[in-house]
Amino acid sequence: MDPLPISRAAVERAADVIRGRLHRTPTLSCRTLGPDVFLKAELFQRTGSFKPRGMLNKLASLTEDEKSRGIVTWSAGNAAQGAAFAARENGVTCRVFMWATANPVKVAAARGYGAEVDLEAASPAEAHDRLLAHVERTGQVFVHPFDDPVLQAGHGTLGLEIVEDVPDVDTIVVPVGGGGLIAGVASAVDCRVVGVEPEGAPSLSAALSAGAPVRIEPLSIADGLNAPFTGSGTLSVCRERVDEVVLVSDYEIAEAMRFLYMRAKLACEPAGAAAVAALLAGKVQVEPGARVVAVVSGGNADPQIAAGILAGR
Repeated sequence: MDPLPISRAAVERAADVIRGRLHRTPTLSCRTLGPDVFLKAELFQRTGSFKPRGMLNKLASLTEDEKSRGIVTWSAGNAAQGAAFAARENGVTCRVFMWATANPVKVAAARGYGAEVDLEAASPAEAHDRLLAHVERTGQVFVHPFDDPVLQAGHGTLGLEIVEDVPDVDTIVVPVGGGGLIAGVASAVDCRVVGVEPEGAPSLSAALSAGAPVRIEPLSIADGLNAPFTGSGTLSVCRERVDEVVLVSDYEIAEAMRFLYMRAKLACEPAGAAAVAALLAGKVQVEPGARVVAVVSGGNADPQIAAGILAGR
């Protein structure tokens, strides 16, 4: 029995659940970064990020009674789209709690997948509080956007694909918001796993330092990584299975976003550029000849913000 919330077997079962329902995203070589560096182009996933992987796995675990009540979550936008997409695929109603400054592209997409969107909160923490009150009042099923082992097992399928594409991979570099993706990937693979957080949103770093979840006030250009805390389940996995977590500045994220657009032809959002930012800035130490895969997840940039970053503004 695996002592931690997620086992490799659980990730493999999740792969069976999502097979044929999502894209098998490519792993691309990137010789500009190095002869042995690859990019897992998860921005080409349905909804533009890895989030539907876990959401589909979570929806598959619900009872018919739970599905009949509908699901609810809170999110900066990518998990909102993932939840809305998975709910639509399963014929389940979905409500998402976002906040007033949320990326309008992500708000519109969540609504396009059929979700009701609540934008009354002024911040992620306030949106979380509104969600909990809503669940208490209505009985809808709260699907956590990152701190759920069933969800994380679904996200871990991305790691299985990386190992299939680059079987001798030495290091996987993963962007971190709430930590659901890195917890899943680290549970699925046997190689070194490095997390990357924005300097303005170091929720996992803070939790690792404190030994317990810590609430922060996230503020980064990478809105998809602006989680106000890391959950306890995620923390327990990351303490055991994640080798290192590094921080990158908003400037470094913007530089990486420009690099990916111009050199790799990947039009990602700022959150999608975080792992590459760490490589470009030399914050992930790699032995010569080691094979590295950086996860590029998030293709839902606000056009005005993206234009400013690409223009160097």
